[in-house]
Amino acid sequence: MVSRDIMRSTTRSFKKYYSPSIKNELRLDTNTNVLGSNPAAMRYLKEQRIDLNDYPITYSDNLRCALASLHGLETENFVVGSGSDEVLDISFKTFTEWGDDCLVPYPSYTLYDYFAQMNGGSVVYSDLTDDFQLDADDIASSKAKIAIIASPNNPTGNCFRQADIEDVLARFKGIVIIDEAYGEYADDSMIPKVNEFDNMIVVRTFSKAYAMAALRVGYAVANKDVADMMNSVKIPYSLNSLSEGAAIAAVKDQDFIKKSKTMVLAERPKLASGLERLGFEPFPSDSNFILARSPIDHASLTAALKEKGILIRDFGSKRRMENCVRFTVGTDEMNNELLNKIKDILEELR
Repeated sequence: MVSRDIMRSTTRSFKKYYSPSIKNELRLDTNTNVLGSNPAAMRYLKEQRIDLNDYPITYSDNLRCALASLHGLETENFVVGSGSDEVLDISFKTFTEWGDDCLVPYPSYTLYDYFAQMNGGSVVYSDLTDDFQLDADDIASSKAKIAIIASPNNPTGNCFRQADIEDVLARFKGIVIIDEAYGEYADDSMIPKVNEFDNMIVVRTFSKAYAMAALRVGYAVANKDVADMMNSVKIPYSLNSLSEGAAIAAVKDQDFIKKSKTMVLAERPKLASGLERLGFEPFPSDSNFILARSPIDHASLTAALKEKGILIRDFGSKRRMENCVRFTVGTDEMNNELLNKIKDILEELR
């Protein structure tokens, strides 16, 4: 057996990311859009006759222009990548040195640790408050080179107070990444303020509300100087032409985004109420998923639901999320199926 000692020292502890065996289960574990593939992107792909011999546009200028129009900014404010994962990686490669600390609120998205450590950094944590809000004083006083804050936060689901985010931005000495992967579902965004803070990068993705996870498109928004630094580090041609074209079509069809948000706003409280009736403790959410403390063992619930054809995410072994699981908000039909099967499981296991 080959020893992991041959790996880069900062990556030896890495384990493969969540990758369940899939059959025909209802997937309420990935927080993608339950309304299905983005219709404008699908129409674009069906109509394409692309020359595969041509390189993509080096920095995806056409998509950057479309995003600038959508957000009322300029093309030079945007960095586009192959998923928000690449954009996050670019951020670390641009603004951290080997050995720099990265500050991550806890609990939050587990892959933030991966990006920091992959780029030779160490992770320091700032515990969220009891109501899952930022400890702005703790973050602002950190000597970390970079801080990454997800709002809405994954897996807790809630947005952080904008006043707290702005307080952090004003006092933290390094770069602050605001990850708005679920931003389309929330009412507030830091994108309109990118020119007010010269240390802020806002990251978004086409994998969630835009329903385009298969095409791997993400983007960052920052002031022009920061965006230029990132584009200088970014791998040229990293976003393929088909993905860029489909993303442009999707940006121009905001009706689908509005429909998706309307559905979540209608179904999320109904799902939370249904979970409460079954003995769960759901936490407040501003996104398309709900974190809830289970009335029975988290692992048993997750396994039993998989047996009944539904996948959810299990966070119950993690600190501060003991016995918690996460549900993507589905359609009315999906949510009823989920609640009915949970009811059956509770009756079987109690």
